[in-house]
Amino acid sequence: MTMHQVFDSNAPKKPTNLSINSGLLAEARQLKINLSATLERALEKEVRTARRNKWLDENKKGMETCNKLASRHGLFADKYRIF
Repeated sequence: MTMHQVFDSNAPKKPTNLSINSGLLAEARQLKINLSATLERALEKEVRTARRNKWLDENKKGMETCNKLASRHGLFADKYRIF
C-alpha cells in the first residue's frame, strides 16, 4: 500500500450486514447500481477525509509554530526566488 492509498484494494471482500433506507435501496437496485462498489468509494472518501482531519488536528501546533517562524524570519529559499 502506498502513502496515498487508503486501503489495500487486493484485500479479500468481507460480507457485511447493513441497514439501508428501503426506498433508496429499491431505487438503486432498479438502476442496477453496484452497492458494494458504491459503498467502497464512499467509505474511501470518508476515511481519506477523516485521516486528513486527524492529521491536521494532530499537527496543528507544529504547523502554527512553523508559520510563525516563517513570518518572523522568512523562508530559507526566499533569497533564491525569481518572482
